[in-house]
Amino acid sequence: MTLDIALLLGILLVSVILFSKEWIPADVVALSLLVTLILTGFLTPREAFEGFGSDTVIMIFGLLILTAALMKTGVMDIVGRGILRFTGTHPNRLLLVVMISSAGLGAFMSNTASTAFFIPIVMGIALKAKVSPTRLLMPLAFSSILTSSVTLISTSTNLVVSGLMTKYGMAPMGMFELAPVGIPIAIVGILYMFFIGRRLVPDRSIPGQLIEEFGVRPYLTEVMVLPSSSLVGKTLADSGFGRDLDLTVLRVLRGKRNYFLPGASTEIQADDVLLVEGRHEEILKIKDTSGLEIKADLKLSDPNLQSEDTTLVEVILLQRSPLIGRTLKGFRFRERYGLQVLGLNRHGQNVHRKISQVPLRMGDVLLIQGHKSNIAALSDDQTFRILGAVEEKRPQRRKAIMAVTIFVAALIAATATPKITPLPVAVLIGSILVFLARCITPEEAYREVEWKAIILIASMLGLGVAMDHSGTAKYLAGSLVTFAGQVGPTWLMAGFFILTVLLTQPMSNQAAAVVILPIAVETATKLNLNPRAFAMTVAIAASCSYLTPLEPSCLMVYGPGRYKFGDFLKVGSILTILILVIAVLMIPHYWPLRNQ
Repeated sequence: MTLDIALLLGILLVSVILFSKEWIPADVVALSLLVTLILTGFLTPREAFEGFGSDTVIMIFGLLILTAALMKTGVMDIVGRGILRFTGTHPNRLLLVVMISSAGLGAFMSNTASTAFFIPIVMGIALKAKVSPTRLLMPLAFSSILTSSVTLISTSTNLVVSGLMTKYGMAPMGMFELAPVGIPIAIVGILYMFFIGRRLVPDRSIPGQLIEEFGVRPYLTEVMVLPSSSLVGKTLADSGFGRDLDLTVLRVLRGKRNYFLPGASTEIQADDVLLVEGRHEEILKIKDTSGLEIKADLKLSDPNLQSEDTTLVEVILLQRSPLIGRTLKGFRFRERYGLQVLGLNRHGQNVHRKISQVPLRMGDVLLIQGHKSNIAALSDDQTFRILGAVEEKRPQRRKAIMAVTIFVAALIAATATPKITPLPVAVLIGSILVFLARCITPEEAYREVEWKAIILIASMLGLGVAMDHSGTAKYLAGSLVTFAGQVGPTWLMAGFFILTVLLTQPMSNQAAAVVILPIAVETATKLNLNPRAFAMTVAIAASCSYLTPLEPSCLMVYGPGRYKFGDFLKVGSILTILILVIAVLMIPHYWPLRNQ
């Protein structure tokens, strides 16, 4: 072992400790590691920063923009509601459907793309089903990776290994050559995550957080059923208020005096006023639902008021507010401020009266819409405190088909045979097209990008380069051959599997395969073993990235799931051992270790 190799292994060990303890944010640790490699001479600045323009970073960036466009146009909402109709809100059914769906998609496209597609869907489903996203996001990422060894195009790592195999006189990998081993791995992995893995993930959601978090609290509002509505004559159970609009109907006002608690069999009539509860974005969707109108909109709409002149804010009533103890109607709030109240929140308490007739209390939160100048005037009134502007997340459903078409076309272009263009280029072209088609604005898309994940993966790619250039990776491989070569071919195969898995953590999957495959093939040839069996071992191991969140699919769920580095080690270590056992038992059956 040279001094350089020892120093680099020491730097790597310190980084692993900092990542696992999380005393410092992971992205800061990664940037610090990159700077350390430059200062110690392992990397030039050019080599260190090349990761920020790498294929992997561009691919993640483009995929995040495309999925943001799908979310903005309402595609994710439609898919999520479809899944909920099929599964209901039962957590076990939800988890199983999410894993099978992502695994099925990941078998024929990039697992990163599969994860990116499902993340916003799962986040929406978790909110509607009142399930912690922590319980769903890691199984989502792992299940999309589990099918990486089912087809040749499941991951670019398989294509890299196939290309290297031809350089050593072997036939390229067949489209489904890995499937006999890959399918059992996927089945066992999904069963493990369903019965054991998900129970090892701590639930880090804070009780009531989704309710009290800014912009996510539930509001009460009044909805008018117009005579033209398709809901007229339907019961509440058949109306889809809860299933499709995610709104809860609390009371019905029929006429001027008939104000009653509805049941599932209550028939909706024209001109009914429904007191409903829901999140602000669900309330805003009423504006796009034919035959329904927010009652405030009916009375207060100004055809001359352009949408860019209006804003939506949350305000909280302070102690000295003259509104305390009075109603919005009695206070003549609309006439006094020129603003409309779309909803009322009272810290989770149920209010079963018309919001215009509810005596207000200190601490009540109002969802207010109106002209920006009137909102500015309201901010000068010491009786209110504006909590902040609320983004009007009304999906542009007319652009939904365009967004889906662009997303699917990008994936087809990258996975077709012959391939039209690499996946990073395809998703970048797709990102430009969703901008040009106005499915989403650049500003909106950039807000959705998980910049922490991009910084983390770009910085860690530099460590992989340092391990390659310094000879650290080859040193580890040589040590393995010396140790395991004396104990038989099965143990040698297991050793190459473990080393490849370990190297995929600091290095990219493709880089680890490029480093290990030549050593594995040369070792097999010298020992008169079947090099193809070892090539398949490396291919399967290179996609076995569950020990840390440094795999792109895992990075994408790392932030939204509130995970820690240790969570992946806890859940992924058992899964990795299971895959190792399956590979060691099944690979010799399909590719005999000894030459015939």
